[in-house]
Amino acid sequence: MLRKAMRWYSKQRLGTKHFIFLFIVTSVLFITIAWNHLQGSKRLFEKQVIQNSQEVISQTNEHLNTHLDNLKQMLLFLSTQHALFDRGNESLATSFLNEYGDINSNYVKTVYLLDKNGKVFSNRQVHYEIVGNVYIGSLLNKLPSSMNGVIWSDPYYTPLSGQTVAFVSAVRGSSNELKGYAVLEINLDQLTNKISPLFKSNNQTFLVTTSTKKLVTSEPFSHLLPIDQTVFPAQIVSSFMRKVTQSAIGVNKIKHDEKELVAVKSNVNKFGWHVISIIDEKYFYQNIFALYRNFVKASVLWIFTLMITSLMISRHFTAPIRQLVHVMDQVNDLNSMPKVHVVREDELGQLARSYNAMMVRIRELFNTVNELEVKKKDSELKMLQSQISPHFLYNTLACINSLAKQQRTHEVRTTIHALISLLSYSFNKTSEKVQLHDELEGLKKYLQIQQVRYGHQFELKIAIDDDILEHKVLKLLLQPLVENAIFHGIVPKGEGTIWIYNDKKDDQLRLYIRDNGVGFNKNLQKGLLTKVLNDSSKHGFNSIGLTNVEERIKIHYGEKYGLRMRSKEKVGTIIRIDLPLKQE
Repeated sequence: MLRKAMRWYSKQRLGTKHFIFLFIVTSVLFITIAWNHLQGSKRLFEKQVIQNSQEVISQTNEHLNTHLDNLKQMLLFLSTQHALFDRGNESLATSFLNEYGDINSNYVKTVYLLDKNGKVFSNRQVHYEIVGNVYIGSLLNKLPSSMNGVIWSDPYYTPLSGQTVAFVSAVRGSSNELKGYAVLEINLDQLTNKISPLFKSNNQTFLVTTSTKKLVTSEPFSHLLPIDQTVFPAQIVSSFMRKVTQSAIGVNKIKHDEKELVAVKSNVNKFGWHVISIIDEKYFYQNIFALYRNFVKASVLWIFTLMITSLMISRHFTAPIRQLVHVMDQVNDLNSMPKVHVVREDELGQLARSYNAMMVRIRELFNTVNELEVKKKDSELKMLQSQISPHFLYNTLACINSLAKQQRTHEVRTTIHALISLLSYSFNKTSEKVQLHDELEGLKKYLQIQQVRYGHQFELKIAIDDDILEHKVLKLLLQPLVENAIFHGIVPKGEGTIWIYNDKKDDQLRLYIRDNGVGFNKNLQKGLLTKVLNDSSKHGFNSIGLTNVEERIKIHYGEKYGLRMRSKEKVGTIIRIDLPLKQE
């Protein structure tokens, strides 16, 4: 995706690039500043909320400490009522506990007096005798006889008091003998109702847990606490409780069921309990939404202003460049070179003046190069014509003389006619390119002369498609290659065949010259395309060799075209000529 975007960007005009660059850089800068400011506001608000939560927790701990002091005072009072344990005072004990429980119903649910022999009195005696209290029944066996002060249990559930905590104090007689125990099962509902108003927000709740990681109480019906309704009584989901109770003292982040929560955990109070404040993390963002909306409005206005400003800046700086590009696009050939009107004195004005000077210089250089090119082509053709080997003419004339002495008049006429046609074709200055069928006709005339000398030692087979016979090729393109095939392939072997054929691939025309002569080794193959063979002039019509053919092809058609050669000793040689299929 990024590569596609970069490719698209690289194809755009300078003005568009300038606009996109300015827009992106300033937008990123603005968004970064806005985002940092928004996050800073969020962190500041988060810090404030956590500080407020810690203050509420501190107040809650003070309230719990006061609650504990009151419970201790109540147990201290009950510990002085040792007369209630005397025989015959059972009804007095029950009525006393009923009255005492009613007076302190905001603090306790059930009040018990436990005789050291196991007798139990309660302010709810009838209910106790019906449903009982398993925990109270086993409590007597767990309490030490030397117990002093007040102790309390972990939270538990009873049918009489519901979820509660038992506070216990020993009751001793006038002689400090143990009479029994006073037990208060506290009213956790009332305790919860007193704590809840301190946590006013719907996005905040609380838990109170023991140092043994058991739940004492929590805010009922809070949507922040996951409740397991499959058990009785309903409880907070155990996995959530583990995360909360195992968190460290201080501020912790907890994730449960896709909810992001913040838990602020206090040190233990006099109860040895932890007060934990649970805050919905989304709450930190709610009070900065107004600020966020202001940022959005400012961002829209800023981006709109930025777009207009960037566009104006881009157009101001790129307008002269676009004008220069427009003028340059009008240059279709060297006969049409409009000048740029220069009114600026800055770098763009200097660029325009340099362009005008460059156009003048290009026109001068073009004229010079054009003249040199004409001279070069003329000298090239003259060079080719001047390279007619005197040995070739001497041998050809000697053959004609021999045929004349033998009175082989028809062959003399044929040979002379072939020589005249060959020389006429070579010296023709009309064009440096000829149609392929003309090149093949000239090649046949050359082979007629060579067959007079060598008889029928070689045979030429031509298989060229009719649709390319009018295709224009360089003059004397095939003859040097066939000549090399004869003298360096067929003659050393004694006899052989030369094939000329073609094919097409993509936008290329390929001509092949293949012989079944002696072939060459690899070292000689490399030399054939880089130098002229030493003995080429002794037998050949010309001595330009493979090197000049290769160079002429590249000069006229480009570097991708030229010769390719493969040879194998005692098998033969094949040369491929790559030419453009489309004519310019």
